[in-house]
Amino acid sequence: MTGATGGKRAGSRRGQRAPRSFRPVLLLLAAGITLSVVAWGYLVYAAIDFGSSARGGESQAWWFLAIASVGAVACLFFGLMLVAMMLRRLGITRPPASTDPEPDEPEAPRPIGGRRAAR
Repeated sequence: MTGATGGKRAGSRRGQRAPRSFRPVLLLLAAGITLSVVAWGYLVYAAIDFGSSARGGESQAWWFLAIASVGAVACLFFGLMLVAMMLRRLGITRPPASTDPEPDEPEAPRPIGGRRAAR
């Protein structure tokens, strides 16, 4: 018996690497993520500023605080969605498995007697 490194079927267990290529979609996603995070930071800073001026007695600042807070939440959500899209495009994550209750093709009937009897 030959070892794992010899024999007629010896070879690399890895497949060929996919050629790396420039994908402008990834650059666009990275720019969107960066802009979204910067906008989120600015809106959080503005919300803190509006909150301190609202506590100081300016009643109109409460509205600006609410608008800045909702905008910050929206920017963070948008940025996280862009991160998920980028991870999907890079192949780090996979789409969820289909949970369709009715498959396109019906399953084959099970053989009588189980798998051993089908041999």
